[in-house]
Amino acid sequence: MLRLAVGATLTLFNGDGADYGAVVSGVTWDGVTVKIGEARADNRESILEIVLGQALSSGERMDYTIQKSVELGVAAIHPLAADRSVVRLDAARAEKRVAHWRSVVIAACEQCGRNRVPPVAPVVALELWLAQPAAHRPGAMRVLLSPRGAARLRDFPRPDGAVVMLAGPEGGLTPAEENLALTGGFIPVRLGPRVLRTETAAVAALAAMQALWGDF
Repeated sequence: MLRLAVGATLTLFNGDGADYGAVVSGVTWDGVTVKIGEARADNRESILEIVLGQALSSGERMDYTIQKSVELGVAAIHPLAADRSVVRLDAARAEKRVAHWRSVVIAACEQCGRNRVPPVAPVVALELWLAQPAAHRPGAMRVLLSPRGAARLRDFPRPDGAVVMLAGPEGGLTPAEENLALTGGFIPVRLGPRVLRTETAAVAALAAMQALWGDF
């Protein structure tokens, strides 16, 4: 932004669902001031409300999943500590990672033009999340991404409510974790005959859902 000259126009957003036209009114070595115009309501949210429970993956893989999920219209992201997650975070590190992921979400919104910022929840253990209301929203379709699933996304009609999707870590979910999800009403769904990487699975599923039921 420091490269912009006085008089340059730009678009701002603060997550309230509107865009704000602005004009640069001053540029100094340590900041920029702008004159903000009227709000312009422009809904770019998906007609599908998709909540992603994503087991922790390492480094850039998690960043990639979060970034692309935002671009594909995810409504909320829940990072989950699974038994086979390569990444192990203590409380302090988990808080820092969540702050980082929230910055990834904001940057993705800037890139794709979304003016509502999907929330990133604090990291919780997968089994605890499965017991929380976020995983059991009334009327929601609950999907477990699993290479052992018999169903395919195209087997289902467009859901009337939200979709809650669970994606495992690099090593996949343990049998005990899968059983907990199945007991909680999650439907195991296979994304074709190939086994997808953790950073690919949720992104591919989101794209497929948007193509089948959403705004693609």
